[in-house]
Amino acid sequence: MKLRYSATSPYVRKVMMVIHELGLADRVELEKTDAWSPETDLPDDNPLGKVPALVVEGGTALFDSPVICEYLDSLASGGEGRLFPPPGAERWAALRFQALADGICDAAILRRLEGNRPEQIRSTDWMERQRRAVARSLDQLEKEAGQLGTRADIGTLAVLAALGYLDFRFGHEDWRQGRPTLSAWFDGASARDSFAATKPPAA
Repeated sequence: MKLRYSATSPYVRKVMMVIHELGLADRVELEKTDAWSPETDLPDDNPLGKVPALVVEGGTALFDSPVICEYLDSLASGGEGRLFPPPGAERWAALRFQALADGICDAAILRRLEGNRPEQIRSTDWMERQRRAVARSLDQLEKEAGQLGTRADIGTLAVLAALGYLDFRFGHEDWRQGRPTLSAWFDGASARDSFAATKPPAA
């Protein structure tokens, strides 16, 4: 398999954490990809022009990160998976945490991209909308942090990737303030080998 990736993408980090947790590193070739380059051939594998994209045996390309993660999980433990719980309440909880975490990444990236535009065409209202979306989502995670526990599943890995991205790109803003339960969970969970091994380069 071949993974088209950028080391700074939180969605890629989530996928890389899944690969690490499942012990699949020796089965995945990494291809560093600049999705913003006008010369990139990334659309050949993902018409959306985004990373991550996973090219599997036979040449089919999978995207985006939730699909890739579930596919990788299907390869583990004899096809029974490990990070996506079986149908039931636990699975819905994990998928819900993943959706909330991915949404935090969506809003944070949109805010950052808008902030990189020339000031005369930048929308501060749009940036504030994204900031509020992240803040509300963090407040929700604070309320539910006790449910995250010490397990590794797609929900907890996604939350780790999202909070890591906030530290990476918005380290000047203290998301931990007023969220002691979530902060304590993150401090413990971020000791996982898969999180340490996928740390992005210095901003």
